[in-house]
Amino acid sequence: MIDSKGYRPNVGIILCNDDGRVFWAKRKGTNSWQFPQGGIDCNEEPEQAMYRELWEETGLRSEHVEVLGRTRYWLRYKLPERYIRKNSMPLCIGQKQIWFMLRLLSDESQVRFDCGQKQEFDNFKWVEYWYPLKDVVYFKRRVYKKAMDELGVLLAKDDGKINPESYLTGKSGFQ
Repeated sequence: MIDSKGYRPNVGIILCNDDGRVFWAKRKGTNSWQFPQGGIDCNEEPEQAMYRELWEETGLRSEHVEVLGRTRYWLRYKLPERYIRKNSMPLCIGQKQIWFMLRLLSDESQVRFDCGQKQEFDNFKWVEYWYPLKDVVYFKRRVYKKAMDELGVLLAKDDGKINPESYLTGKSGFQ
C-alpha cells in the first residue's frame, strides 16, 4: 500500500524496560541498528500491525507488553533518492508511521528473531533512551526524534513502574 503522496503506511515500536532503557535491534547480517518497524497491510489497523510486527520481528506477543501510548498523527520521512525504486509502481518515496511506546512485561528471554517469514534482526541490546538518535541511519533521525519527543513523556509519568532517568537526564544530541 502506497498513499497518493507516495508514502507507505508503517508502524514503529519503541519498547522500553522498567529501567527506562529502549530495545535497540541489529539488522540481520549488517551493523545497522533500529527500532522494530514494519508496513501496515491492507485493511489492517495500526495497532493490529504493531502487534503483528512485534511478533514477526521480536517474538513478543500482546501478553508480553503493555501499550503505554502512540503518536497522535502520522510521522513521515522521505527516502534518499538512491533508495527510491524508480521502476516500481506506485512509486514509494518514503514512509508515514504511527509510533507506539510499549513496556516489556515479560522476561527478555522471550525475545526471538525467527518468527516472521523473513528474519529482520539477529541481536538486540538495551540502550539509554536518546542513544538511537545518534546510531540510526541518518534519514530516519528526524522521525525518530519526533516520535521519541512525543512518547518519551510517558516514561516520566509518576506511576513507579518505569525509571524515567534515561529519558529525563539524557540529551537527544540532535538538533
